Amino acid sequence: MTKTLTPPVLLDGAVRLRAVQEADVTARLALGRSAEILRGYGVDASEMGPYTQSDAEAWVAAHIAKDHAFAIDHDGALTGVVFLHSFDDTDKRAIMAVGLLDEGKLGQGIGAAAIGLILTHAFTTLGLHRVSLRVLDDNARAIACYRKLGFVEEGRLRENAWVGGRWQDDIIMGILAQEWCG
Repeated sequence: MTKTLTPPVLLDGAVRLRAVQEADVTARLALGRSAEILRGYGVDASEMGPYTQSDAEAWVAAHIAKDHAFAIDHDGALTGVVFLHSFDDTDKRAIMAVGLLDEGKLGQGIGAAAIGLILTHAFTTLGLHRVSLRVLDDNARAIACYRKLGFVEEGRLRENAWVGGRWQDDIIMGILAQEWCG
């Protein structure tokens, strides 16, 4: 897929969303793999080797290729990524994915600020009617964040993910433009 858009820079205090750049490879490599963060994505870190230069380059390239992907910077440092995908132009909807990569930044409101920025962008700039997401049922931190921002649980895919030797449900959550107070 050819990159067609350069995302705008979006700001909320010390949190900045910007385009992912090739220069992010070094910072992404330094962040490595956090077992706690991977667990939130449904990945067992014990099944993975060390994070390599090649992994960082592939991560950066994959996010550069996405039209609606933003690097999350906190205090000027790469902290994560948030993006919209699976757009439906007729129904004016998309799916959001977000992930902090720096375990030391969890619980500081950085993810909530980043989500707030992308939701404002989605509803005002892009004119979307709805944004949804999927989250593992045991990711209490993420679920609480999404609920605080106005996402509503809309459904559950029972035993949809095999994580850490057991089945987990995926929770489907969504928010409508008229529900967003950002």
